[in-house]
Amino acid sequence: MAGISRRGFLSASAGLAAALGLPQQSLAARLAQPTKPADVPTTLEQTIRLTSPKYRQYRQLTSGSGEPYLPRFDVLGRAARPGRANSRRTIAYLGHLSDMHIMDAQSPARLDIMVGQDPSLWAGSFRPQDTLTVNVVAAMVQAMRAAQFSPLTGAPMMAAFNTGDSADMISALELKWYIDLLDGLPVTPNSGKPGVYEGVQVWAESTFAYHPEDPTGDPYGDYGFPTLPGMLQSAVSQTVESVGLATPWYAVYGNHDTDFLGTLVMSDALRRFAVGDRKAAVWQPFAANFLGGWANELSPVNQFLHNIRVNYGIQSGVKSVTADPQRKLLEGVEFMQAHLQSPDRPGPVGHGFTQDNIDTGKTYWVADLSPHVRAFGLDTCNQVAGPDGAVPEDQFNWLRAGLEQATAENKLCLVLSHHNSTTLENEAQPVVGPTQRLIHAEEFVAMLQEYPNCVAWMNGHTHINTIIPHPKPGGGGFWEVTTASCIDFPQQQQLVELVDNRDGTMSIFTTSLDHTSSADWTVSDYSQEGLASLSRQLSANDWIENPPMRLGSPLDRNCELLLPAPFDLSVIADADLEKAAMAAKARIVAGEVSS
Repeated sequence: MAGISRRGFLSASAGLAAALGLPQQSLAARLAQPTKPADVPTTLEQTIRLTSPKYRQYRQLTSGSGEPYLPRFDVLGRAARPGRANSRRTIAYLGHLSDMHIMDAQSPARLDIMVGQDPSLWAGSFRPQDTLTVNVVAAMVQAMRAAQFSPLTGAPMMAAFNTGDSADMISALELKWYIDLLDGLPVTPNSGKPGVYEGVQVWAESTFAYHPEDPTGDPYGDYGFPTLPGMLQSAVSQTVESVGLATPWYAVYGNHDTDFLGTLVMSDALRRFAVGDRKAAVWQPFAANFLGGWANELSPVNQFLHNIRVNYGIQSGVKSVTADPQRKLLEGVEFMQAHLQSPDRPGPVGHGFTQDNIDTGKTYWVADLSPHVRAFGLDTCNQVAGPDGAVPEDQFNWLRAGLEQATAENKLCLVLSHHNSTTLENEAQPVVGPTQRLIHAEEFVAMLQEYPNCVAWMNGHTHINTIIPHPKPGGGGFWEVTTASCIDFPQQQQLVELVDNRDGTMSIFTTSLDHTSSADWTVSDYSQEGLASLSRQLSANDWIENPPMRLGSPLDRNCELLLPAPFDLSVIADADLEKAAMAAKARIVAGEVSS
């Protein structure tokens, strides 16, 4: 097929220069440079692994050899043509973010103290690296920015998407920090008293927590976690700089963006607690004064008594902290409104959400990530109770109709959600008020299999790299791709490239991406990058969970996922793909100029 003509190139480059405010001649020169695989740091070149196993003993991280792409034929159903690499062309190159869990570790509303009640049940409510999430996400954004040209083909990144759990506990401050980091704005990850950490990691009573100043006597010290004098001070006083994404990015809801800590419905008492000046150091007074009232919130008498208890004075196990109104917990459509207030570059305005979402309360959307790839952003979160999800019937029917339309328009489709097929099982329904049927994994997968142009379902939630084939009986099907998180080891995200093999098949290349900090943390390095490196090391030593398991197998990381072409891909003209790539590359150039 014929590519773009010289006249078409000049016309397109002139239009892009005018739209982005760039000098036409220099932009045209950049756009005319030949495309070749980019030399960027990914797990294709180097991986990060734990040192030799030692039972219940703190371990370091070290660099390992890279992992090549492994072809998978589970959906294609046969071996692929060996020479396909010589004829492939890129349809879209994308970034996949998920489970960033930006955290205000000092909030009085955090349930970190519940780890002292049951470490296995409440494991996710406290982590030794809780104060370092902003550093990690900044380093991950930098890695995504460094990989804005494909290591496979050199194609420019057209868009990125975020499949939920952006803020850890529906905090307005956490939400602001996450959006600012992706937009390239600086963040000082502190709340309450400026430059001072007030929380369980410095309180002797909080024996369940890791105390980096002196871990003697806490369970982390017994395990061998290091003494890190000055770490907390550095974490809450530094301003973290972010390069931001140069590509448009899109977002969907995660359970942590919907319910408190991803599981519980918020009460008025909890909202007051979040912005107040009392924080529990141990779980007993918190449970007695707060959780008990929460359980009886529907009773007016108990509400009154509970309100008195919530405003208790200083007592054993409770600390006075600096109140901060910025810690307010989000209500209603505020999550979507915050995305609409984000700058128009890198855009898009709303990051998938529109004013119609605000007006109607709908929490799902559809957008074209490129001229030939359409994304459906779902909200699979249950607003009643529980961390796992389901697809409400109204969304299910809306998605089916959208896939029908996309089929008629020859669009390749990605379905984006927070939950994956192993966690799409929540059946909780409200006790009062309207209900609708909830669709779970088996029925949802079967519906997606009806539409060959739905080539992938991208999600997160489990914090584990996982790739599941969903072949359709009789041929065809789609791939389900789950990426890891930024909070738990291995702290990886993902690159995704859709290519046409020009032989009746297509491939989806997945590349696991480490953030830019060093694999081996240097002792006492509390710089912005050093704290990100330390966070990864701390997460790798989670003695409650099983960190290496979250890597997934080699078949869950760097892969070539083959499937039959859903339609004759030659209807997508080379010239159209080249114009789309020019537009993506021009946005990247504009981002370089502005940064």
